[in-house]
Amino acid sequence: MPSPFPGMNPYLEQVQAWHDFHERFIPKAAEQITPQVRPAYIVKIDEHVYIHELAEDDRRFIGRPDGAVISAGTAAPLRTSGAVLEAPAYGLLSAAVDIERQAYLQIQDRHTREVITVIELLSPSNKSSDREQYLAKRRQFLASQVHLVEIDLLRGDRRLPLRNLPACDYYAIVSRAEERPRVGVWPVRLRDRLPIIPIPLRSHEPEARLDLQEVLHHVYDAAAYEDYIYKGEPEPRLRKSDAEWARQFLPSAPSAE
Repeated sequence: MPSPFPGMNPYLEQVQAWHDFHERFIPKAAEQITPQVRPAYIVKIDEHVYIHELAEDDRRFIGRPDGAVISAGTAAPLRTSGAVLEAPAYGLLSAAVDIERQAYLQIQDRHTREVITVIELLSPSNKSSDREQYLAKRRQFLASQVHLVEIDLLRGDRRLPLRNLPACDYYAIVSRAEERPRVGVWPVRLRDRLPIIPIPLRSHEPEARLDLQEVLHHVYDAAAYEDYIYKGEPEPRLRKSDAEWARQFLPSAPSAE
């Protein structure tokens, strides 16, 4: 069953669902793009890795909550039959870290393996705790000949730098290398259908298309989100008029059987 909302489903923005949605969205987007660009191009899933080392008095998860956390315990010292070469000094490595992995897409030339296009679906940490790291990577792409497609389906946290962005709840940008600093912008309101956006390739070749709404519907259905995402209010909360509008789309509670 597709998502009941005509566009973005605001209940998918909650912490309990977003990371799973993100990691399902990227492979489905790759599946949609691949038939349009082969055999000249390869569509590959790669990932960013963010490591957060927490202070001794602030050992808390700053990424998504896990269903269960298992302690590794205390490892016994390793002894060998030979002599032990002692270090001149010993320190301690903090085990209080949070590791967050975020998938994204690369479109590569099949022959040269040159990266032609990068497709990013933003996560909350891209707009908050890992903002500077993400922006540094973004600047690298913008200073290169790589096309950048950036999709923001999150209302929360500060928007990334983008001048002249029209009023909207969500957006997608397509930054073609030959057109910079100008970028194409697809602004989206909560009540709008998510757009079909172009995926640029080499300038002399036709562009692919990515139907964001179709990808969302597929992921929503495959993940059975309707079984658990509607227990509370959307995160962040909707404006009063939008909250009243959204209630008409809420499915009835799933059966316990």
